[in-house]
Amino acid sequence: MPNIQLYLASGSPRRKELLAQIGVLFERISAPIDETPLINESAKDYVLRLAELKAEAGWQVMLEQGLAPLPVLAADTTVVLDGQILGKPIDVMDATAMLEQLSGRSHEVFTSLGLRTATGIEVLLSVSTVTFMALSPAQIAAYVTSGEPMDKAGSYGIQGTAGLFISNLQGSYSGVMGLPLHDTATLLARHGLGLLAALS
Repeated sequence: MPNIQLYLASGSPRRKELLAQIGVLFERISAPIDETPLINESAKDYVLRLAELKAEAGWQVMLEQGLAPLPVLAADTTVVLDGQILGKPIDVMDATAMLEQLSGRSHEVFTSLGLRTATGIEVLLSVSTVTFMALSPAQIAAYVTSGEPMDKAGSYGIQGTAGLFISNLQGSYSGVMGLPLHDTATLLARHGLGLLAALS
């Protein structure tokens, strides 16, 4: 098996698929953190802080487990409407309420990246604007019943059925999914990693 280039500090199957899509050889590492927002913390500060914490936590796990010393990549995605963070729904009622808020409006999706190396940590932010069509109560109910919203920030996944609801997207499709491919590839290339670095 070829040598891996980095560790991905994420349990997200979408991030795993996206990172593999751009030819990065990696292994996943489990590094859970407390994702509770701080009092009066802005959405931007929150998402950047979480990417940094996740990358640092992954780095510490790597050291504690005696794994090969490699960079650790982490990411966090947050849906933001009117400055309010819309996290993962706690139940069906919460998912329904979020989708009612998003219906017929534009919102932002912040995805942060954190790369921890032996020399320190670098973080960056991808911002996309997503516009939903006006959703009927029946459409919302059917989508929530499908179960798709329940483990996703903002109660929807752009790569799933909710793609039908999105009338406009400005920014990164993969960023809304959870890992902006261009930004990720560029970040890794700055550290000699990934396809962009290999092709330079």
